[in-house]
Amino acid sequence: VQLQASGGGLVQAGGSLRLSCVASERTFSTLTMGWFRQAPGKERAFVAAISRGGGGTAYADSVKGRFTISRDAARKTVYLQMNSLKPEDTAVYYCASSNRFLPTQREQYEFWGQGTQVTVSS
Repeated sequence: VQLQASGGGLVQAGGSLRLSCVASERTFSTLTMGWFRQAPGKERAFVAAISRGGGGTAYADSVKGRFTISRDAARKTVYLQMNSLKPEDTAVYYCASSNRFLPTQREQYEFWGQGTQVTVSS
């Protein structure tokens, strides 16, 4: 599975961004999709995940109520809508795919995109 993430950029605190991740795989609808992020000097951390059919989601506590994950099967794309951004959201954001149900651990994802930089200024 090849994953291509995009949509990052520079935004002021309180602003919004929407990340996209397009999958090459025709079996996209059978995969759980997730977003992780990695800030400088820190481990890659779970952000959000969405189940195969989109009916189940999971979020890190730090983004609950601000970020929304969604997916479009026809476009083979998963989105991460990020609102009320904070400087501590600054990181490289990665999308990933998994054959498990709503995993939150990095090692439970099999394929990864290349990452997109999100920078939130104060």
